[in-house]
Amino acid sequence: MSDALGELLVFRELGDLACAYCYHFDNNEPEAVAELFTEDARIDYGPEVEPIVGRERIAPAIAVGLRERFLATSHHLSNMRISLEAADAATAIAYVYAWHRYRDGSPDGELWGRYHYRFRRTDAGWKIAELVLRAAGTKHFHRDRMHGIGRRQSDAPASD
Repeated sequence: MSDALGELLVFRELGDLACAYCYHFDNNEPEAVAELFTEDARIDYGPEVEPIVGRERIAPAIAVGLRERFLATSHHLSNMRISLEAADAATAIAYVYAWHRYRDGSPDGELWGRYHYRFRRTDAGWKIAELVLRAAGTKHFHRDRMHGIGRRQSDAPASD
């Protein structure tokens, strides 16, 4: 197989892995979400919550929100940019739009942002080693503070 074809296949696998996270999260399948991660994985959803470290902690941690906070969610990924760092390591950034319906009747929450990934190839295939959520904006979202996307500030005045 050519290097280019091999790289395309890896990109496809990583894109599918990122989409599988959204699919299983939206279907309220925390155990399936956890299986997408490495044993030593780290998830950072923002400064208001402690990072989740270790695959065994992922399902119980996200199950609480899925059970107690969210009645439904819908996550949409786009604009995925993947960089192969080595034969068994990659990074990626994907834009995310996430809609949340709350159990307590609060207005539906929306988030526009990015997922930052570190992937690692294991004996079981590619897995997510790290996931960091960064927000560009929110509306009626259940968190007040989020990691920013790192947008460069402009000195130019806004134009009409």
